[in-house]
Amino acid sequence: MYKLVVLTDPEHADGFRLAGCDVVVAESPEEARRSLAALVDDDTSGIIAVNEALMAAVDERLQHKIDSIYRPIVVSLPIKETLHLGEDHRAYLSRLIRRAIGFDITLRRG
Repeated sequence: MYKLVVLTDPEHADGFRLAGCDVVVAESPEEARRSLAALVDDDTSGIIAVNEALMAAVDERLQHKIDSIYRPIVVSLPIKETLHLGEDHRAYLSRLIRRAIGFDITLRRG
C-alpha cells in the first residue's frame, strides 16, 4: 500500500503528525530538495505533499522528473504563516480551493 508523506518545516510538522501523516522534516531548502528527491524514488510513496515554501527549492531537473512520472503524485501545500486581522479569510480560502479544483466556488456565511 502506498503512503501519504508530508515534507515540511519543523514548525508545521507536529500538526501533520497529529493528523496521522508520515512526516519528513527539512530544516533548509537544500535539505528539502534532497529529501524530496529521495521520496520521489521511494516505491512506497503514493502522494507527497510539500510545504509551498520548500517546493521553491526544487531544481528544474527534479521538477521535470516529478512532472513526467505518474506516481508518486507531488502536491504543493500552501501554508499560510499568519492570517492578519482584517484580512479576508474567505478570499484566501477561495484561492486555495480554486488552485485545488480549478474553478471558483462562492463561499457564503451560513
